[in-house]
Amino acid sequence: MIIHAVDGTYELFRHFYGLRRFNKGEDRPYGAVVGVLQTVLQMIESGATHVGVATDHVIESFRNRMWAGYKTGEGIEPALLAQFHPLEEALTAMGVAVWPMTELEADDALASAARIASEDERVQRVGIWTPDKDLAQCVRGERVVQMDRKGKTIRDAEGVREKFGVEPVLIPDYLALVGDAADGYPGIAGIGAVTAARLLNKHGAIESFPPAVLGDSRELALLFKDLATLRTDAPLFADVDELRWSGPTSAFGEWAERIEAPRMLERALKAQGAVGHA
Repeated sequence: MIIHAVDGTYELFRHFYGLRRFNKGEDRPYGAVVGVLQTVLQMIESGATHVGVATDHVIESFRNRMWAGYKTGEGIEPALLAQFHPLEEALTAMGVAVWPMTELEADDALASAARIASEDERVQRVGIWTPDKDLAQCVRGERVVQMDRKGKTIRDAEGVREKFGVEPVLIPDYLALVGDAADGYPGIAGIGAVTAARLLNKHGAIESFPPAVLGDSRELALLFKDLATLRTDAPLFADVDELRWSGPTSAFGEWAERIEAPRMLERALKAQGAVGHA
């Protein structure tokens, strides 16, 4: 079986700003929600059987207490922010497993899902659907891979090494050194991508660096590494069969009408029929 772990927050952003090219400044209240539902439904129609979607139920997390500059919900457009919780409810109504994160982030949920699923010998592959470079740390050989829908690429361990110059397990160290503007931490001054990869391939993890390499910046680098390290202990599910999609719930018809996508119920029921005969 193949497990599909989807970054719902990323997909919501992607669809919201994708629609901006066509909506002439008038955001539909559930426009991005419809886009994400269609994306997940297309995956199911294409044969996906086990699907889970991670979301940021709140924008802040424990990392905000660690670093004052860490990303927050500030600056997110109200029209987009208003669609976060409806997305979770609509996905649940469609019968899809949803992991709304509060103290942790959606990325931590994806990392936890990959860890739990990969420990099940019945699972052939785990696909993490996000281009976020943080998730590259979860890649393991060809069994846990990163799926980039926009770039139409599948990144296995070799792909991570090719892109970043380091093994997947060293991605938190790499990000600690080069920084991550999207998450709000700057990295270590004077260290770019090439230098970071060279240092990590020479010395290993930051903890193994000779003291002179980072000097006074060592503790800051370790803090940034902690920020970049995804948590894998979120208790999302006990058995991968909990992620098996078996069709929409009785509440989905009402949701399809609310989001002005009535045909989506018909598609979901048709997909349910296909699943039942598979």
